Amino acid sequence: MNKILLIIKREYLSRVKKKSFILMTILGPILMVGIMVVPIWLSMQKTEKQKVEVIDESYLFTDLIPEKDIVHFDYPPTTFQKAYDGFFDTDYDAILWIPKNVLNGGQKGINLYYKKQLSNSAQQHIQYSISKMLYEVMLAKNNVNLNLIKDAKDKSTFSMLTTQVDESGKKKNTNTDLYMAIGFVSAIMIYFFIFMYGVQVMRGVMEEKTSRIVEVILSSVKPFQLMMGKIVGVALVGLTQFLLWVILSTTLYSFVAATFLKDVEMKQIQAKEEVIKIGENLDFDKMGKIEQPSEAVQFLNDLKSLDVSKIVLCFIFYFLVGYLMYSALFAAVGAAVDSDADTNQFMLPITIPLIFSIAIAQVVMQDPNGSLAVWFSMIPLTSPIVMMVRMPFDVPNWQIGLSMLFLVLGFFLTTWLAGKIYRTGILMYGKKVSWKELGKWLFYRG
Repeated sequence: MNKILLIIKREYLSRVKKKSFILMTILGPILMVGIMVVPIWLSMQKTEKQKVEVIDESYLFTDLIPEKDIVHFDYPPTTFQKAYDGFFDTDYDAILWIPKNVLNGGQKGINLYYKKQLSNSAQQHIQYSISKMLYEVMLAKNNVNLNLIKDAKDKSTFSMLTTQVDESGKKKNTNTDLYMAIGFVSAIMIYFFIFMYGVQVMRGVMEEKTSRIVEVILSSVKPFQLMMGKIVGVALVGLTQFLLWVILSTTLYSFVAATFLKDVEMKQIQAKEEVIKIGENLDFDKMGKIEQPSEAVQFLNDLKSLDVSKIVLCFIFYFLVGYLMYSALFAAVGAAVDSDADTNQFMLPITIPLIFSIAIAQVVMQDPNGSLAVWFSMIPLTSPIVMMVRMPFDVPNWQIGLSMLFLVLGFFLTTWLAGKIYRTGILMYGKKVSWKELGKWLFYRG
Protein backbone atom coordinates (compact mmCIF):
# COMPACT_ATOMS: atom_id res chain seq x y z
CA MET A 1 0.00 0.00 0.00
CA ASN A 2 2.87 2.38 0.84
CA LYS A 3 4.39 1.75 -2.58
CA ILE A 4 1.11 2.61 -4.33
CA LEU A 5 0.92 5.84 -2.30
CA LEU A 6 4.46 6.73 -3.36
CA ILE A 7 3.57 6.18 -7.01
CA ILE A 8 0.39 8.24 -6.60
CA LYS A 9 2.41 11.05 -5.04
CA ARG A 10 4.97 10.92 -7.85
CA GLU A 11 2.35 10.95 -10.61
CA TYR A 12 0.36 13.71 -8.93
CA LEU A 13 3.24 16.08 -8.18
CA SER A 14 4.98 15.55 -11.52
CA ARG A 15 1.80 16.60 -13.36
CA VAL A 16 0.53 19.49 -11.22
CA LYS A 17 3.97 21.14 -11.46
CA LYS A 18 3.89 21.15 -15.25
CA LYS A 19 3.43 24.51 -16.98
CA SER A 20 0.64 23.04 -19.12
CA PHE A 21 -1.37 22.11 -16.00
CA ILE A 22 -0.93 25.57 -14.45
CA LEU A 23 -1.75 27.28 -17.76
CA MET A 24 -4.92 25.24 -18.36
CA THR A 25 -6.03 25.69 -14.74
CA ILE A 26 -5.85 29.47 -15.21
CA LEU A 27 -7.17 29.65 -18.77
CA GLY A 28 -10.07 27.21 -18.16
CA PRO A 29 -12.04 29.48 -15.77
CA ILE A 30 -11.28 32.55 -17.89
CA LEU A 31 -12.72 30.83 -20.97
CA MET A 32 -15.78 29.53 -19.09
CA VAL A 33 -16.56 32.92 -17.54
CA GLY A 34 -15.93 34.57 -20.90
CA ILE A 35 -18.48 32.29 -22.55
CA MET A 36 -21.08 33.30 -19.94
CA VAL A 37 -20.26 37.01 -19.59
CA VAL A 38 -19.14 38.19 -23.05
CA PRO A 39 -22.53 37.57 -24.78
CA ILE A 40 -24.29 39.49 -21.98
CA TRP A 41 -21.75 42.31 -22.17
CA LEU A 42 -21.99 42.51 -25.95
CA SER A 43 -25.79 42.64 -25.81
CA MET A 44 -25.49 45.70 -23.55
CA GLN A 45 -23.25 47.58 -26.00
CA LYS A 46 -24.81 50.08 -28.36
CA THR A 47 -24.26 49.17 -31.98
CA GLU A 48 -23.80 51.71 -34.76
CA LYS A 49 -27.13 52.78 -36.27
CA GLN A 50 -27.35 51.75 -39.91
CA LYS A 51 -29.21 53.90 -42.44
CA VAL A 52 -31.51 52.28 -44.97
CA GLU A 53 -32.98 54.03 -48.02
CA VAL A 54 -36.49 52.66 -48.68
CA ILE A 55 -37.78 52.75 -52.27
CA ASP A 56 -41.43 51.78 -51.80
CA GLU A 57 -43.09 51.57 -55.21
CA SER A 58 -46.23 50.04 -53.62
CA TYR A 59 -46.70 53.05 -51.28
CA LEU A 60 -47.89 50.63 -48.59
CA PHE A 61 -44.96 50.99 -46.21
CA THR A 62 -43.88 54.62 -46.62
CA ASP A 63 -43.06 56.13 -43.21
CA LEU A 64 -44.51 53.02 -41.52
CA ILE A 65 -41.59 50.63 -41.00
CA PRO A 66 -40.82 50.87 -37.25
CA GLU A 67 -37.53 52.48 -36.27
CA LYS A 68 -35.05 50.76 -33.99
CA ASP A 69 -31.87 51.71 -32.16
CA ILE A 70 -29.81 49.79 -34.69
CA VAL A 71 -31.50 50.88 -37.93
CA HIS A 72 -33.00 54.09 -39.39
CA PHE A 73 -35.24 54.34 -42.49
CA ASP A 74 -35.54 57.21 -45.01
CA TYR A 75 -38.15 57.38 -47.78
CA PRO A 76 -36.78 59.77 -50.47
CA PRO A 77 -39.06 60.63 -53.45
CA THR A 78 -36.94 58.92 -56.11
CA THR A 79 -36.94 55.84 -58.30
CA PHE A 80 -35.06 52.67 -57.59
CA GLN A 81 -32.78 53.09 -60.63
CA LYS A 82 -31.69 56.61 -59.57
CA ALA A 83 -31.14 55.47 -55.99
CA TYR A 84 -29.13 52.48 -57.18
CA ASP A 85 -26.96 54.54 -59.57
CA GLY A 86 -26.12 57.09 -56.88
CA PHE A 87 -25.85 54.58 -54.04
CA PHE A 88 -22.15 55.16 -53.36
CA ASP A 89 -22.56 58.93 -53.44
CA THR A 90 -24.81 58.75 -50.34
CA ASP A 91 -24.21 57.81 -46.73
CA TYR A 92 -26.85 55.07 -46.79
CA ASP A 93 -25.74 51.59 -45.78
CA ALA A 94 -28.47 49.81 -47.74
CA ILE A 95 -31.34 50.21 -50.19
CA LEU A 96 -34.61 48.39 -49.49
CA TRP A 97 -36.58 48.04 -52.73
CA ILE A 98 -40.28 47.12 -52.50
CA PRO A 99 -41.89 46.57 -55.94
CA LYS A 100 -45.36 47.70 -57.03
CA ASN A 101 -46.90 44.22 -57.18
CA VAL A 102 -45.84 43.24 -53.67
CA LEU A 103 -49.40 42.10 -52.78
CA ASN A 104 -49.65 39.88 -55.86
CA GLY A 105 -46.68 37.70 -55.11
CA GLY A 106 -44.15 40.41 -55.69
CA GLN A 107 -42.88 40.04 -52.15
CA LYS A 108 -40.49 37.47 -53.54
CA GLY A 109 -38.87 40.35 -55.37
CA ILE A 110 -38.24 42.50 -52.28
CA ASN A 111 -34.51 43.16 -52.31
CA LEU A 112 -32.02 44.59 -49.86
CA TYR A 113 -28.87 45.99 -51.46
CA TYR A 114 -26.01 46.92 -49.14
CA LYS A 115 -22.46 48.25 -49.32
CA LYS A 116 -21.30 46.33 -46.29
CA GLN A 117 -23.02 43.45 -44.57
CA LEU A 118 -25.80 44.71 -42.29
CA SER A 119 -25.96 43.37 -38.76
CA ASN A 120 -28.01 40.21 -38.37
CA SER A 121 -30.39 41.93 -35.93
CA ALA A 122 -31.01 44.76 -38.45
CA GLN A 123 -31.81 42.30 -41.25
CA GLN A 124 -34.12 40.30 -39.00
CA HIS A 125 -35.91 43.50 -37.93
CA ILE A 126 -36.47 44.53 -41.56
CA GLN A 127 -37.66 41.06 -42.60
CA TYR A 128 -39.96 40.64 -39.59
CA SER A 129 -41.45 44.16 -39.94
CA ILE A 130 -42.19 43.82 -43.68
CA SER A 131 -43.63 40.34 -43.21
CA LYS A 132 -45.89 41.45 -40.35
CA MET A 133 -47.12 44.50 -42.23
CA LEU A 134 -47.80 42.47 -45.40
CA TYR A 135 -49.79 40.01 -43.33
CA GLU A 136 -51.95 42.78 -41.85
CA VAL A 137 -52.43 44.54 -45.21
CA MET A 138 -53.58 41.31 -46.88
CA LEU A 139 -56.05 40.64 -44.06
CA ALA A 140 -57.41 44.19 -44.26
CA LYS A 141 -57.72 43.87 -48.04
CA ASN A 142 -60.04 40.90 -47.47
CA ASN A 143 -62.13 42.81 -44.87
CA VAL A 144 -60.75 40.88 -41.88
CA ASN A 145 -61.01 42.66 -38.53
CA LEU A 146 -57.36 43.14 -37.45
CA ASN A 147 -58.30 44.13 -33.90
CA LEU A 148 -60.20 40.86 -33.50
CA ILE A 149 -57.17 38.83 -34.63
CA LYS A 150 -54.80 40.83 -32.42
CA ASP A 151 -57.06 40.35 -29.42
CA ALA A 152 -57.29 36.60 -30.11
CA LYS A 153 -53.50 36.33 -30.36
CA ASP A 154 -52.94 38.23 -27.12
CA LYS A 155 -55.43 36.12 -25.19
CA SER A 156 -54.29 32.79 -26.63
CA THR A 157 -50.60 33.36 -25.87
CA PHE A 158 -49.48 31.71 -22.65
CA SER A 159 -46.51 30.18 -20.90
CA MET A 160 -47.09 26.63 -19.72
CA LEU A 161 -45.74 25.99 -16.23
CA THR A 162 -44.66 22.42 -15.48
CA THR A 163 -45.01 21.04 -11.96
CA GLN A 164 -43.89 17.68 -10.63
CA VAL A 165 -46.08 16.03 -7.98
CA ASP A 166 -44.87 13.14 -5.80
CA GLU A 167 -46.95 10.51 -3.97
CA SER A 168 -47.21 12.65 -0.85
CA GLY A 169 -48.72 15.49 -2.86
CA LYS A 170 -45.65 17.70 -2.67
CA LYS A 171 -45.28 19.99 -5.70
CA LYS A 172 -42.13 21.25 -7.41
CA ASN A 173 -41.89 23.61 -10.37
CA THR A 174 -39.68 22.27 -13.16
CA ASN A 175 -37.99 23.55 -16.33
CA THR A 176 -37.32 20.82 -18.89
CA ASP A 177 -35.07 22.96 -21.12
CA LEU A 178 -32.85 23.91 -18.19
CA TYR A 179 -32.65 20.29 -17.00
CA MET A 180 -31.71 19.11 -20.48
CA ALA A 181 -28.95 21.72 -20.72
CA ILE A 182 -27.47 20.87 -17.32
CA GLY A 183 -27.61 17.12 -17.98
CA PHE A 184 -26.02 17.40 -21.42
CA VAL A 185 -23.24 19.76 -20.26
CA SER A 186 -22.44 17.44 -17.32
CA ALA A 187 -22.29 14.45 -19.68
CA ILE A 188 -20.04 16.27 -22.15
CA MET A 189 -17.67 17.29 -19.35
CA ILE A 190 -17.35 13.70 -18.11
CA TYR A 191 -16.85 12.54 -21.72
CA PHE A 192 -13.94 14.94 -22.26
CA PHE A 193 -12.44 14.39 -18.81
CA ILE A 194 -12.36 10.61 -19.31
CA PHE A 195 -10.77 10.97 -22.73
CA MET A 196 -8.29 13.65 -21.70
CA TYR A 197 -6.97 12.03 -18.52
CA GLY A 198 -7.35 8.46 -19.79
CA VAL A 199 -5.10 9.26 -22.74
CA GLN A 200 -2.63 10.84 -20.31
CA VAL A 201 -2.42 7.50 -18.48
CA MET A 202 -1.93 5.59 -21.73
CA ARG A 203 0.81 7.93 -22.97
CA GLY A 204 2.52 7.91 -19.58
CA VAL A 205 2.66 4.10 -19.62
CA MET A 206 3.95 4.08 -23.21
CA GLU A 207 6.68 6.62 -22.41
CA GLU A 208 7.93 4.63 -19.42
CA LYS A 209 7.81 1.44 -21.46
CA THR A 210 9.68 2.75 -24.52
CA SER A 211 12.29 4.57 -22.40
CA ARG A 212 12.86 1.36 -20.37
CA ILE A 213 12.40 3.29 -17.11
CA VAL A 214 9.67 0.81 -16.22
CA GLU A 215 12.26 -1.96 -15.87
CA VAL A 216 13.91 -0.06 -13.04
CA ILE A 217 10.58 0.76 -11.39
CA LEU A 218 9.36 -2.84 -11.55
CA SER A 219 12.41 -3.98 -9.65
CA SER A 220 10.83 -2.33 -6.57
CA VAL A 221 7.07 -2.59 -7.15
CA LYS A 222 4.62 -5.02 -8.70
CA PRO A 223 3.07 -4.21 -12.10
CA PHE A 224 -0.42 -3.94 -10.58
CA GLN A 225 0.82 -1.48 -7.95
CA LEU A 226 2.45 0.65 -10.65
CA MET A 227 -0.70 0.66 -12.76
CA MET A 228 -3.01 1.55 -9.86
CA GLY A 229 -0.66 4.25 -8.61
CA LYS A 230 -0.53 5.84 -12.04
CA ILE A 231 -4.32 5.67 -12.53
CA VAL A 232 -5.19 7.11 -9.11
CA GLY A 233 -2.48 9.78 -9.35
CA VAL A 234 -3.81 11.10 -12.65
CA ALA A 235 -7.38 10.90 -11.27
CA LEU A 236 -6.40 13.19 -8.39
CA VAL A 237 -4.82 15.57 -10.90
CA GLY A 238 -8.11 15.69 -12.81
CA LEU A 239 -10.15 16.19 -9.64
CA THR A 240 -7.80 18.94 -8.46
CA GLN A 241 -8.09 20.75 -11.77
CA PHE A 242 -11.88 20.40 -11.78
CA LEU A 243 -12.23 21.76 -8.23
CA LEU A 244 -9.85 24.63 -9.01
CA TRP A 245 -11.91 25.43 -12.11
CA VAL A 246 -15.11 25.54 -10.03
CA ILE A 247 -13.55 27.76 -7.33
CA LEU A 248 -11.76 30.11 -9.74
CA SER A 249 -14.74 30.31 -12.13
CA THR A 250 -17.13 31.17 -9.27
CA THR A 251 -14.75 33.79 -7.87
CA LEU A 252 -14.01 35.31 -11.27
CA TYR A 253 -17.68 35.38 -12.30
CA SER A 254 -18.66 37.05 -9.00
CA PHE A 255 -15.99 39.71 -9.54
CA VAL A 256 -16.95 40.32 -13.18
CA ALA A 257 -20.67 40.40 -12.35
CA ALA A 258 -20.10 42.89 -9.53
CA THR A 259 -17.81 45.08 -11.67
CA PHE A 260 -19.14 45.01 -15.22
CA LEU A 261 -22.69 43.66 -15.02
CA LYS A 262 -24.18 45.89 -12.32
CA ASP A 263 -26.91 47.16 -14.65
CA VAL A 264 -28.01 43.62 -15.53
CA GLU A 265 -28.13 42.66 -11.86
CA MET A 266 -30.19 45.74 -10.97
CA LYS A 267 -32.66 44.94 -13.77
CA GLN A 268 -32.96 41.37 -12.45
CA ILE A 269 -33.67 42.65 -8.92
CA GLN A 270 -36.27 45.12 -10.20
CA ALA A 271 -37.92 42.42 -12.32
CA LYS A 272 -38.03 40.11 -9.30
CA GLU A 273 -39.68 42.83 -7.20
CA GLU A 274 -42.25 43.41 -9.95
CA VAL A 275 -43.07 39.70 -10.06
CA ILE A 276 -43.57 39.69 -6.27
CA LYS A 277 -45.92 42.70 -6.51
CA ILE A 278 -47.89 41.00 -9.27
CA GLY A 279 -48.29 37.93 -7.08
CA GLU A 280 -49.55 40.02 -4.15
CA ASN A 281 -52.10 41.92 -6.25
CA LEU A 282 -53.19 39.17 -8.58
CA ASP A 283 -56.34 39.94 -10.55
CA PHE A 284 -57.51 36.98 -12.60
CA ASP A 285 -59.54 39.30 -14.87
CA LYS A 286 -56.27 40.85 -16.01
CA MET A 287 -54.23 37.70 -16.40
CA GLY A 288 -53.69 38.34 -20.12
CA LYS A 289 -51.95 41.64 -19.33
CA ILE A 290 -49.48 40.28 -16.79
CA GLU A 291 -45.95 40.22 -18.16
CA GLN A 292 -43.80 37.20 -17.58
CA PRO A 293 -40.66 37.65 -15.42
CA SER A 294 -37.39 38.23 -17.27
CA GLU A 295 -35.49 35.20 -18.51
CA ALA A 296 -32.68 35.81 -16.01
CA VAL A 297 -35.08 35.87 -13.06
CA GLN A 298 -36.96 32.85 -14.39
CA PHE A 299 -33.65 31.00 -14.77
CA LEU A 300 -32.70 31.67 -11.13
CA ASN A 301 -36.13 30.53 -9.94
CA ASP A 302 -35.92 27.33 -11.99
CA LEU A 303 -32.40 26.65 -10.75
CA LYS A 304 -33.71 26.61 -7.18
CA SER A 305 -35.93 23.64 -8.06
CA LEU A 306 -32.82 21.51 -8.65
CA ASP A 307 -30.99 19.57 -5.95
CA VAL A 308 -27.63 21.08 -6.98
CA SER A 309 -25.63 19.39 -4.20
CA LYS A 310 -26.91 15.97 -5.28
CA ILE A 311 -26.03 16.64 -8.91
CA VAL A 312 -22.52 17.87 -8.01
CA LEU A 313 -21.81 14.87 -5.75
CA CYS A 314 -23.05 12.45 -8.41
CA PHE A 315 -20.97 14.25 -11.02
CA ILE A 316 -17.82 13.79 -8.91
CA PHE A 317 -18.63 10.11 -8.31
CA TYR A 318 -19.36 9.27 -11.94
CA PHE A 319 -16.37 11.28 -13.11
CA LEU A 320 -13.94 9.57 -10.72
CA VAL A 321 -15.20 5.98 -10.94
CA GLY A 322 -15.92 6.26 -14.67
CA TYR A 323 -12.44 7.62 -15.22
CA LEU A 324 -10.86 4.89 -13.05
CA MET A 325 -12.63 2.19 -15.04
CA TYR A 326 -11.72 3.56 -18.46
CA SER A 327 -8.19 4.59 -17.49
CA ALA A 328 -7.44 1.00 -16.44
CA LEU A 329 -8.29 -0.02 -20.02
CA PHE A 330 -6.21 2.86 -21.42
CA ALA A 331 -3.28 1.76 -19.24
CA ALA A 332 -3.63 -1.78 -20.59
CA VAL A 333 -3.49 -0.44 -24.15
CA GLY A 334 -0.39 1.62 -23.31
CA ALA A 335 1.32 -1.46 -21.87
CA ALA A 336 0.45 -3.62 -24.87
CA VAL A 337 1.84 -1.38 -27.63
CA ASP A 338 5.11 0.38 -28.43
CA SER A 339 3.89 3.34 -30.52
CA ASP A 340 0.90 5.63 -31.10
CA ALA A 341 0.20 3.99 -34.47
CA ASP A 342 -0.43 0.64 -32.77
CA THR A 343 -3.01 2.05 -30.34
CA ASN A 344 -5.75 2.57 -32.96
CA GLN A 345 -6.95 -1.03 -33.16
CA PHE A 346 -7.31 -1.26 -29.36
CA MET A 347 -8.64 2.27 -28.72
CA LEU A 348 -11.74 1.91 -30.91
CA PRO A 349 -13.54 -0.80 -28.85
CA ILE A 350 -12.84 1.20 -25.68
CA THR A 351 -14.16 4.48 -27.05
CA ILE A 352 -17.27 3.08 -28.78
CA PRO A 353 -19.35 2.96 -25.53
CA LEU A 354 -18.41 6.58 -24.75
CA ILE A 355 -19.26 7.79 -28.25
CA PHE A 356 -22.50 5.76 -28.22
CA SER A 357 -23.47 7.34 -24.88
CA ILE A 358 -23.15 10.83 -26.34
CA ALA A 359 -25.02 9.72 -29.47
CA ILE A 360 -28.08 8.55 -27.48
CA ALA A 361 -27.99 11.51 -25.07
CA GLN A 362 -30.60 13.35 -27.18
CA VAL A 363 -32.96 10.37 -26.97
CA VAL A 364 -32.39 10.09 -23.22
CA MET A 365 -33.16 13.80 -22.72
CA GLN A 366 -36.44 13.40 -24.58
CA ASP A 367 -37.50 10.47 -22.36
CA PRO A 368 -35.26 10.38 -19.24
CA ASN A 369 -37.34 7.68 -17.55
CA GLY A 370 -37.79 5.45 -20.60
CA SER A 371 -36.47 1.90 -20.74
CA LEU A 372 -33.55 2.91 -23.00
CA ALA A 373 -32.42 5.60 -20.56
CA VAL A 374 -32.79 3.34 -17.52
CA TRP A 375 -30.90 0.37 -18.99
CA PHE A 376 -27.98 2.37 -20.35
CA SER A 377 -27.68 4.27 -17.08
CA MET A 378 -27.10 0.89 -15.39
CA ILE A 379 -24.48 -0.53 -17.79
CA PRO A 380 -21.06 0.48 -16.35
CA LEU A 381 -19.49 1.45 -19.69
CA THR A 382 -22.28 3.94 -20.50
CA SER A 383 -23.66 4.91 -17.08
CA PRO A 384 -21.21 7.79 -16.30
CA ILE A 385 -22.59 9.78 -19.23
CA VAL A 386 -26.19 8.55 -19.52
CA MET A 387 -26.91 8.84 -15.79
CA MET A 388 -25.61 12.43 -15.71
CA VAL A 389 -27.97 13.28 -18.58
CA ARG A 390 -30.85 11.88 -16.47
CA MET A 391 -29.74 13.32 -13.12
CA PRO A 392 -31.53 16.72 -13.29
CA PHE A 393 -34.83 14.92 -14.00
CA ASP A 394 -35.13 13.61 -10.43
CA VAL A 395 -33.97 10.01 -10.93
CA PRO A 396 -35.21 7.60 -8.23
CA ASN A 397 -32.59 7.02 -5.55
CA TRP A 398 -32.71 3.22 -5.96
CA GLN A 399 -31.74 3.57 -9.62
CA ILE A 400 -28.82 5.87 -8.73
CA GLY A 401 -27.64 3.44 -6.03
CA LEU A 402 -27.90 0.42 -8.35
CA SER A 403 -26.09 2.29 -11.12
CA MET A 404 -23.28 3.26 -8.74
CA LEU A 405 -22.97 -0.34 -7.51
CA PHE A 406 -22.72 -1.71 -11.05
CA LEU A 407 -20.16 0.97 -11.94
CA VAL A 408 -17.97 0.09 -8.95
CA LEU A 409 -18.19 -3.62 -9.83
CA GLY A 410 -17.37 -2.73 -13.43
CA PHE A 411 -14.31 -0.84 -12.22
CA PHE A 412 -13.04 -3.85 -10.25
CA LEU A 413 -13.62 -6.17 -13.22
CA THR A 414 -11.93 -3.93 -15.80
CA THR A 415 -9.04 -3.25 -13.42
CA TRP A 416 -8.52 -7.00 -12.91
CA LEU A 417 -8.57 -7.60 -16.69
CA ALA A 418 -6.32 -4.62 -17.36
CA GLY A 419 -3.89 -5.78 -14.66
CA LYS A 420 -3.54 -9.15 -16.40
CA ILE A 421 -2.65 -7.44 -19.69
CA TYR A 422 -0.47 -4.80 -18.04
CA ARG A 423 1.82 -7.18 -16.15
CA THR A 424 2.64 -9.10 -19.34
CA GLY A 425 2.69 -6.31 -21.90
CA ILE A 426 4.70 -3.76 -19.92
CA LEU A 427 7.94 -5.73 -20.41
CA MET A 428 7.27 -6.93 -23.95
CA TYR A 429 9.06 -4.99 -26.69
CA GLY A 430 9.17 -5.04 -30.48
CA LYS A 431 6.18 -7.28 -31.03
CA LYS A 432 2.92 -6.43 -32.79
CA VAL A 433 0.21 -7.54 -30.39
CA SER A 434 -3.10 -8.93 -31.69
CA TRP A 435 -6.43 -9.45 -29.96
CA LYS A 436 -5.71 -13.16 -29.85
CA GLU A 437 -2.45 -12.45 -28.03
CA LEU A 438 -4.22 -10.24 -25.51
CA GLY A 439 -6.68 -13.08 -24.85
CA LYS A 440 -3.80 -15.38 -23.99
CA TRP A 441 -2.34 -12.85 -21.56
CA LEU A 442 -5.55 -12.90 -19.54
CA PHE A 443 -4.96 -16.54 -18.63
CA TYR A 444 -1.23 -16.37 -17.88
CA ARG A 445 -0.34 -17.42 -14.34
CA GLY A 446 2.42 -16.25 -12.13
